[in-house]
Parts: sequence; structure tokens; C-alpha cells
Amino acid sequence: MPELDPAIQAFYERGSEAGRLTGGFPSGPLELERTRELILRVLPEPPLRVLDVGGGAGIHASWLVELGYDVHLIDPVPLHIEQAAADGRFSAERGDARDLPVDDGTYDVVLLLGPLYHLLDPSDRGLALQEARRALRPGGLLFAAAIARFAALLDMLVRLGTLHAQGAMAAVTHAVRTGEFHGAHHGMFTNAYFHLPGELQTEITDAGFAAPSVFNIEGPSFLVPDFEQRWADPSRRQALLDAARLVESDPGMLAAASHLLAVTHRP
Repeated sequence: MPELDPAIQAFYERGSEAGRLTGGFPSGPLELERTRELILRVLPEPPLRVLDVGGGAGIHASWLVELGYDVHLIDPVPLHIEQAAADGRFSAERGDARDLPVDDGTYDVVLLLGPLYHLLDPSDRGLALQEARRALRPGGLLFAAAIARFAALLDMLVRLGTLHAQGAMAAVTHAVRTGEFHGAHHGMFTNAYFHLPGELQTEITDAGFAAPSVFNIEGPSFLVPDFEQRWADPSRRQALLDAARLVESDPGMLAAASHLLAVTHRP
């Protein structure tokens, strides 16, 4: 199995990913609901075989099996496999997106909802996408998530107010200019790659997929400082969702997203 960056491994071994989308991170519930919404718009009815690559503790696998899909999860972090296997409703094994332990053309759907975040080398991202294509049957669907290029700049300036902290501006400046975010060096989010929308589209088509549709998952709602209070209020929650839907395909808003979701298929 290819080696995972030790800083990334250590970050996820802390165990925070299991609850990130359900309240561990302020706008996590919005990311979860919108990701599910965008996937279900195009996902055919079960039965289908779904490969959840980089599926973490199984948050997406859980709701998919509840709807009747057959899910197999792969993740490089041992703790995630332990947490995912505890669910008992889907299978899970340790593996890497760049070298999937699956046969060719055996899945109807591949979720790549995390690996592209942490593959800083473009050749590694290409390998992950090629492996996803290999795992899919012809016509199979790919859902690939990415962190948008200006996500850290906006989040640290507007919501967190930490852009002035030691090392923050240097890390964010490097990310804006190159896409590479070396947060682990400064005690922030771990090492990651932040995509421009067109770059994500090009990487996907270069791997042999059809031209993808790219969506802004959370819209501007990830920046509100009192997210938890708004999310707890039904009418304000609806406004957060409506705002995300309003700009989800707007080209001018894609680079200012927190997360992007590319939707495509294997020809």
C-alpha cells in the first residue's frame, strides 16, 4: 500500500473525523446534508454496488446502506477502519486510493469524498482518479470531492478571525498561490491540496472520465460565525440550505466554496 503522509496519518488518528460532519465541525452538518442531496439527485435506485474510497469512519456509507445500497469502504487510517467496521452493515478494509484492492469494473458507483484533499502531488491525484475509473463498470458514476482553493483564506479571515496568528498568513498565501496547504507545520488543519474548479475538472477528464459537473457544496453558509445557532433554528437552517442551492453551479462562486463536488461517469 502506498505510504500516507505521517502528518496526515497522525491528524486522523486523533479520532475527530468520526464526528466532523455531525457536529464536530460547525458547518459539518451542512456539508453532510448537501453532499447527500447532490449525490441522491443523480444516484439510481438500489441495488447498486458502491465503493466508498477514503470513507473515514463510514458517515456516508451509513446513510447509503440505510437506503439499500451495497457499500464497501476503503480507508488508509486503521482507526477509521475500526470505527467503520463497528457499524456492521457494510464491509470495510484498509487500503489506499492510489492502489485499490478491488477487481476491474466491479462497482456501479465510486465515492472519492476525501482522498483528493490530501494528495498534494498531481501524479498521486491522477493515480487515485485512474483507480476509481478502473473500479467502475462502464457507465458507472464518480462523485469526487475537493477543498476549494480559497477555503482556508476565507474561513480564517471571516469565520475564525485567525489569519493574523503566527504562521497563518504564510500558510494561506502559499495555498492560494500553489494549492498546497502545509497546515501541519503551524498547528492548523493538516497538509492538504486546495483545487481551483477548472483544475479539478481537468484532472478528472485526464483520468478518462466524462466532463464533470462541479458543485459548490456549502455555498457561503460555511462562513457564518454562529452556524450552530442558525442550524438549530428550522427557518434559519432553511436559509442556509437555500443560499447554498442558489449558487451551487455559479462559476463565480465555485472558487470561493469550502468544498466542491464533481459528478461524472466512466464512458
